[in-house]
Amino acid sequence: MSNWVEVCATDEIDEEDVIRFDHEGKTFAVYRSPDDRFFATDGLCTHEKIHLADGLVMDDIIECPKHNGRFNYKTGEAKGAPSAST
Repeated sequence: MSNWVEVCATDEIDEEDVIRFDHEGKTFAVYRSPDDRFFATDGLCTHEKIHLADGLVMDDIIECPKHNGRFNYKTGEAKGAPSAST
């Protein structure tokens, strides 16, 4: 059984934005989509473990700030090298 963890208030994340959240030794990225839904992913890029919360959000894509790898944050699918799907 999973437990809910309160991350922040909904008004603390703008639409098409991302914040970093650290919990129990792991880093997460929390997103607010243009249609006002919230998503969470691993907070580190699969390529070089760079914090995704420092990246750019466009629609449902997060772009890693270091090498521009892209992920669909709703599905986890890698959308551009050097990223890999998890």
